[in-house]
Amino acid sequence: MLKQQLRAISSLLSSITLIGICVGMTSTLLSLRATIEDFGTLTTGIIMSAYFIGFLFGTTRASKDIRRVGYIRAFGGLAALAAASILIQAIWIDPVVWFVMRFITGFAISAIFVIVESWLNTMADNKNRGTLLSVYLVLIYAGLVVGQLLLGVADPAGFMAFALVALLINLALIPILISVTVEPTTHEPKKVPIRSLFKLVPLGIVNAFIMQACYSMFYGIGPMYALYIGLSIAEVSLFMASFILGGMLAQAPIGLLSDRFDRRIIMAACAGLGAVMALILSQLGASLVWLIYLCVALFGACVMPLYSLGMAHTNDYLEKDQMIGATSAIIKVGGIGSIIGATAVAALMQFGAVDYFFLLIMVLTIIVCLYSLYRVTRRARAEDQLTSSYAMLGPSQTSDELLTTLVDEHEYQVEQAATEATEETDSEEPKSSSPG
Repeated sequence: MLKQQLRAISSLLSSITLIGICVGMTSTLLSLRATIEDFGTLTTGIIMSAYFIGFLFGTTRASKDIRRVGYIRAFGGLAALAAASILIQAIWIDPVVWFVMRFITGFAISAIFVIVESWLNTMADNKNRGTLLSVYLVLIYAGLVVGQLLLGVADPAGFMAFALVALLINLALIPILISVTVEPTTHEPKKVPIRSLFKLVPLGIVNAFIMQACYSMFYGIGPMYALYIGLSIAEVSLFMASFILGGMLAQAPIGLLSDRFDRRIIMAACAGLGAVMALILSQLGASLVWLIYLCVALFGACVMPLYSLGMAHTNDYLEKDQMIGATSAIIKVGGIGSIIGATAVAALMQFGAVDYFFLLIMVLTIIVCLYSLYRVTRRARAEDQLTSSYAMLGPSQTSDELLTTLVDEHEYQVEQAATEATEETDSEEPKSSSPG
């Protein structure tokens, strides 16, 4: 069953991998180009924050696009919008224009993530949801690593690097548009307000907020922290790569474990070990470079899977028509966490408290660990669903189209029979009331 599902969504996973490469390239590319153009640290920070603001707005739009035009068309339109925003930044070098375009990029990318994650959750059941989301995130992380490596191909001071990002976004459309796999049936999604979702699955909301704050803090201040403790530029790149690779390699094994055991226990174990690794990293200096690489890789292996675990745990308690709205809500909460995390990074730099960087992350991961264990005592584990509500006989379009046609014909016949019965009833009532 899992192999069939992976085969059926291979085109979707190929497209999102290319999107991941573009995301990995864009942030570093813009940061380098802004430095070359002498925008200034504060201006560059404001421009980069526009991505997270757009990210929040994109989560509210995705469910409407899915309902109105379907998964594939929504994906295509948003990818085209993201490609255009990247090219405009290459053509028009201006901080105000870059802020607006960065906002649009965040808007489009976040909506694409909602579409893809909603698509995956709709196809999964409780027995394999963690595995599917882990495979998805492994490909995202692989794209981030490749995106960093591709920055060496083109000079960030020129047009080619921006054109390469836009080209890859457009190439991401090809697998999903020419695929023979039919997208999931779009149900009328239920709106899931953050407050309602917090009451239903509080751990999912808390986990998304805290971990996205940690991620934005690490990506924002991690390179500066590495330089601060004495690593060279080349060693800083390996420092960041170790974190991503550790998380990427751990995604699938931890996802498989979460499908077999209570996800909250796995979340608590990952967060607890992540806190231990953060404590160790806070005490290491540049004299033990190899140990830093090992510890930061283990740290990434512990904390990076927590997002997918939280998403899978949340969807374990939802109905199918709630998943799109819930995914939007979780990504929105994560976006808020990212903005606050970036602000915390700025405060650390402002007051010179760089030494407390990993200690702050340690405190946040301990909160996730303890709260996960607390939720185990408050609620039973979600019941395993024996079958998914998304019927999939095989990775072919013909079988799905045939089933859809048969269902549509049956529903049409039922509606016609009901209509004829109503008309006959209406026509008989005057006859019975007329004299003789």
